[in-house]
Amino acid sequence: MADWVVIFDVDGVLLELTPAEEELFFIPFASRCDASKLSRDWNSYRIRNDEEIVAEIIERQGLPETEKYNIKQEYLSLLRHQLHENTIASQIITGVTELLDTCSKFATLGIATANFREAAKLRLESAGLWHHVSAQAFGADGGGHKHEILGRTLENLKIPKSRIIYIGDNVNDVIAGQKHGVHFIGFSESQSRLRQLSKAGAKLLSSNHYEAAMITKRIMFRK
Repeated sequence: MADWVVIFDVDGVLLELTPAEEELFFIPFASRCDASKLSRDWNSYRIRNDEEIVAEIIERQGLPETEKYNIKQEYLSLLRHQLHENTIASQIITGVTELLDTCSKFATLGIATANFREAAKLRLESAGLWHHVSAQAFGADGGGHKHEILGRTLENLKIPKSRIIYIGDNVNDVIAGQKHGVHFIGFSESQSRLRQLSKAGAKLLSSNHYEAAMITKRIMFRK
């Protein structure tokens, strides 16, 4: 393993979550309840995590707990098929390829995402990015808040936290970075989102990935 590790959130940092991809998550529920009434606001759920959201919807709709597995597998099957058929496409955020190429020269790369790990893998593979982050890739599987997902990622690393950088775009990412004592870079192309991240305690902020790469190198080389 390299002397440094850079961990990325996926949606909002590496990929845009398109409306079509978002809607696909709810299709498996359609045969079990009125899926049109399910909230598309991820923040409206108790825990912003794919596994936890499926469990919460099942609970609210009075569905058997055994449906958790079935719904997850149906979703992943739909996602796999539609990506393969180009019915949907994963949208790369501008500058991501260059950012990953730059960081991979100095660090091991990984992801800590609230998506199911397999869903993140499928989407990143379709975008040609998976090989960059596959060495340390952790997702929603196992449940929990973002700080718990990041915690599972860190448990797998044999490196001081002072040599770990986490890049995220949500307040829960800021909290996760703070809780685990790693370097955190708040990223968003939205100025209002950057203000939210700053208010939550993010000290390092970037509105584009060229800037994110520069900040990452400054942390590593103390420039």
